[in-house]
Amino acid sequence: MIASLPMYDWPEVRTHTDRYWQAIRAALGTGPIDLTRDAGDMHAQWLDPDLLLSQTCGMPYRTRLLGKVTRIGTPDYALPGCPAGHYCSVIVANAQDERGQLSDFTGDIFAYNEGGSQSGWAAPMSHAAALGLRFENLLPTGAHRASIHAVAEGRAALASIDAMTWELALRHEPAALRLKVVARTDPTPGLPYITALGRDPAPIARAITRAIADLDPESRGALHLSGLCEIPDAAYLAVPTPAAPAA
Repeated sequence: MIASLPMYDWPEVRTHTDRYWQAIRAALGTGPIDLTRDAGDMHAQWLDPDLLLSQTCGMPYRTRLLGKVTRIGTPDYALPGCPAGHYCSVIVANAQDERGQLSDFTGDIFAYNEGGSQSGWAAPMSHAAALGLRFENLLPTGAHRASIHAVAEGRAALASIDAMTWELALRHEPAALRLKVVARTDPTPGLPYITALGRDPAPIARAITRAIADLDPESRGALHLSGLCEIPDAAYLAVPTPAAPAA
């Protein structure tokens, strides 16, 4: 069986992620000893019939994985201004930049992690479109952390960062302290835990709920874990999907 928790597995919290997985494994009574890391093609891993547990982003879940995997539930990170199990994106600029409105940055370089990301691409583009704005000068970075560096180093004027990633960055990434938040997108359903198609999600959901409750306070705080929520597929499907960035 395969288990991974790839979405917020920063090196600085990896020990806590491992403790979390061991708590899940103990409560479930099965599973690999170690999490799979650096698997390469995450989409292939998500579709693997041996998948016991992983976490995906809301955008690939609704656009590529729905009906091909089994949703277990959505972790609640108790993020400011977000309902349980939801998250948003923070759109950040360099703290030295005197501009304060999103509309002030039209025409500047917008850094994004990848075009398949809800928080890095879909959420900010939908937010901008609702304001009658469009960002066409784009810089793909490959990761939220790289986008933070791109703005801090002046290679981009703006970037959109997953709110949970932003919490990690404020604790562990010095470059984040050189940025400021200029906008927040509307909350959307968070990053769901998934298992292989046909696998019963109920025992895994119970194990996760117990693991979060049993996790030591230091690890629970480091991972920002508050609980596990049931968010229906219809809520994920209701989130708009903008056009992919131009090649």
